[in-house]
Amino acid sequence: MTILEQLAAEAAKRVRRDREKISFGEMKAMAKALPAPEKNPFLQAVSKPGMSFICEVKKASPSKGVIDPVFDYLEIARDYEKAGADAVSCLTEPKWFLGSDDIFREIRKATALPMIRKDFVVDEYQLYQAKVLGADCVLLICSLLDTETMAGYLEICENLGLAALSEAHDSVETESAIRAGARMIGVNNRNLRDFTVDFDNAARLRELIPPDRLYVAESGVKGPADVAALRKIGADAVLMGEVLMRAENRGEMIRAMREAAV
Repeated sequence: MTILEQLAAEAAKRVRRDREKISFGEMKAMAKALPAPEKNPFLQAVSKPGMSFICEVKKASPSKGVIDPVFDYLEIARDYEKAGADAVSCLTEPKWFLGSDDIFREIRKATALPMIRKDFVVDEYQLYQAKVLGADCVLLICSLLDTETMAGYLEICENLGLAALSEAHDSVETESAIRAGARMIGVNNRNLRDFTVDFDNAARLRELIPPDRLYVAESGVKGPADVAALRKIGADAVLMGEVLMRAENRGEMIRAMREAAV
């Protein structure tokens, strides 16, 4: 099994366990009882003039192991907000990324920034669950979802007032996201099957994304020069994780990235 297949299989197991605690009907009712904003804050953050910065909170990854042994996630989120981040990405996958729903809930209470719950969605239950957790956006990975399923999930998100970041890694996945009706498409420079990174991937796929869709570049950013390159090809936003988690001063790093994006 590839790393992605293992992640998806574990996600399916988690959903089964979660459904035993809170049934699908109960979770759906809880989510639908929550207000749907007229304008989604995550979409607003990404669509504002200039480049937006989605800053990620994660303790570990399958390829790098533990990134931040201390992992004071509340302080990290507050640092991001103080430095002018536009949104926060929070990993909730527990086995390889060492995330959790509880971490997401605590960060949600600690920051006013829009948040994306970053996990491996394999069941619509997770969409309603994300809404209940307080997410403004969810991640939909094209390599895990066919076009029809993606379209169905996007419709659920629309009804709940959730934004969705439809993530692609190649031209076939990008075209699938477009056909499904994705309003925001992320091009991942990381291949989720083996977790190798090709920073040029974002530039190669840029021309496939229509001008009326938001374009988010994901993974592989090592410094301001990379941000400048992404801005040059017309990225509306960049999602950064490891470079910030490893930075001695996260605030200074974000400010340097912002200067490079002008």
